Amino acid sequence: MKTFATLAAAIAVAVATPCVAADLAPDESSTAIMAAASAVAAARDEAAPVLGDRDLKPGGYWWNSAGPSSGPVEVRVSLEEQRAYVYRAGELMGVSTISSGKPGKDTPPGIFPILEKKTMHRSRKYDNAPMPFMQRIDNYGIALHAGHIPGRPASHGCVRLPSAFAAKLFGITKVGDRVVIG
Repeated sequence: MKTFATLAAAIAVAVATPCVAADLAPDESSTAIMAAASAVAAARDEAAPVLGDRDLKPGGYWWNSAGPSSGPVEVRVSLEEQRAYVYRAGELMGVSTISSGKPGKDTPPGIFPILEKKTMHRSRKYDNAPMPFMQRIDNYGIALHAGHIPGRPASHGCVRLPSAFAAKLFGITKVGDRVVIG
């Protein structure tokens, strides 16, 4: 029982601790993966009453324009649901459909800081493919960016977002903000 309590405490700290400039390193440890899964489950539960009966179809999203105008931003990505949840100052700001990595090009779970932002980026790996509103989260090419959302995992590992949602998200994030993938 003590091991479970210690693990639960570690997960709570991992999710609650903001990234700082000196700590801009992805965390794909088993503790981070469990923390991410827990944070994503909490986001799903918190979003349910806000979304109500809205059925977000591929490419759809909800955005709270009346939410906080400042504060730390955290993006929680559910690989299972193919959804992203955006929080600012602890308040749910948006929910979007996504397209994550297809089998064999899986999007990695864990806790990642935003390392780089570019309004327009072109992939160095995949035929110069456009990646509008790119926010890189690791050193191997994984990023959040605008792209086609077919309703299933279809990317090369990135998290594709609807274009309008990607633009809104890009406008409120900064380098060091956290992306939690579970």
